[in-house]
Amino acid sequence: MSNSVFPSDFLWGGAIAANQAEGAYLEGGKGLTIVDLLPTGEHRRAIMKGNVPSFIPLEGEFYPSHEAIDFYHRYKEDMALFAEMGFKALRVSISWARIFPTGEDETPNEAGLQFYDDLFDEMLKYNIQPVVTLAHFDVPVHLIEKYGSWRNRKLVYLFETYSKTVFNRYKDKVKYWMTFNEINMLLHLPFLGAGLVFKEGDNVKEIQYQAAHHQLVASALATKACHEIIPDGKIGCMLAAGSFYPYTCNPEDVFQGMEKDRESYFFIDVQSRGEYPGYAKRFFKDHNLNIVMEPEDAAILKNHTVDYIGFSYYSSRTTSTDPEVVKNMTSGNVFGSVANPYLAKSEWGWTIDPKGFRITANQLHDRYQKPLFVVENGLGANDEVSPDGEINDDYRIDYLKQHVAEMGEAIKDGVEIIGYTSWGPIDIVSASSGEMKKRYGYIYVDRDNEGKGTLERKKKKSFDWYKNVIQSNGANL
Repeated sequence: MSNSVFPSDFLWGGAIAANQAEGAYLEGGKGLTIVDLLPTGEHRRAIMKGNVPSFIPLEGEFYPSHEAIDFYHRYKEDMALFAEMGFKALRVSISWARIFPTGEDETPNEAGLQFYDDLFDEMLKYNIQPVVTLAHFDVPVHLIEKYGSWRNRKLVYLFETYSKTVFNRYKDKVKYWMTFNEINMLLHLPFLGAGLVFKEGDNVKEIQYQAAHHQLVASALATKACHEIIPDGKIGCMLAAGSFYPYTCNPEDVFQGMEKDRESYFFIDVQSRGEYPGYAKRFFKDHNLNIVMEPEDAAILKNHTVDYIGFSYYSSRTTSTDPEVVKNMTSGNVFGSVANPYLAKSEWGWTIDPKGFRITANQLHDRYQKPLFVVENGLGANDEVSPDGEINDDYRIDYLKQHVAEMGEAIKDGVEIIGYTSWGPIDIVSASSGEMKKRYGYIYVDRDNEGKGTLERKKKKSFDWYKNVIQSNGANL
């Protein structure tokens, strides 16, 4: 074990989200959330960007989240498999609408609270630390219809109530928390990220940054509550990370790369440093954005900064100011990116860049000097079951092996990393496409894009590979 660069208490594990795994979408008193309105297919991307036709599910569409992989009923079976791999941690999210079905109910829903009690107990039985995200793309639909979601300050206080409720309930079971999953997604997929719906004539940028301000204040108030209610707890923010490379050494490209990075860093600058950076203030001024802030907000943000930086890393991005180069954009990655000629791509067009993982980790640590937690990283691929029942996902092993190796290099660089929870240790519904065939797991789930299949769980080749990685604390890749 001594030849490992990873700390002895490193949290190896996996990460899933309530809306992509649980299913049971109206069971136990749960209310509707954002993802319950997202079908598979062509409408999905338009809706995620805020072009929501109506709140009535579209006829003839399939809604994969309604049953997902039925983790709600099958978590004990799944937890046993995670324990077999040796997981030290599992990142999950709590569905806000399981606890407060409308988001503003007078009292929390006991059936929802009990479900997560049972889930956390099952994890702790195997010494698997719960790492819990408070909001992972699941604003209650009632709050979107009534208040326009995060554009309204009312959500700050409703979220604070929700946060305090779960902190009080689970304070003896959960020590690692995160506020908003991939908070910067609000700028790229505003409906998915923050429940924002736009109509003709809306000042979209202003609404997005007003919603961002409300989420940032809510995050700070949740951080304050966590520190008060769970003194030995740790609470972090969460960024969809991945550095922007300039396409050339033209200073215009380099500057644009910096600006693109800042679009994302803006959120973490506020959550980690406690104030709006100068470049953000200039951006608001240059674009005539009037962001309403209450007098007490500055002190709330300053006094309640996060303990660690959680981040997802799938790929780097590349940017150019040359109109000819920009014509060659990659189809994958939610973040628009010019194709990088030095890098391969996944089946879904996502750039594969292990070195970029080390670069991103170093940049985040240099910038914030706080511990990092890698809470998502993985490869979505179309896995085939062979005639003899095997699933040989060597391409996934290769991707993960290279990324874990670079994470080790980042640790040698002096970057402090708490843990690594790879994305989708069991196949779940894809957030971006709503597909099942885009699989990330070490465990295969018999389910297709139309919702057919037995839901049977089956180990892939990567299952034993990851088990060995954990057993050797990252020494044996």
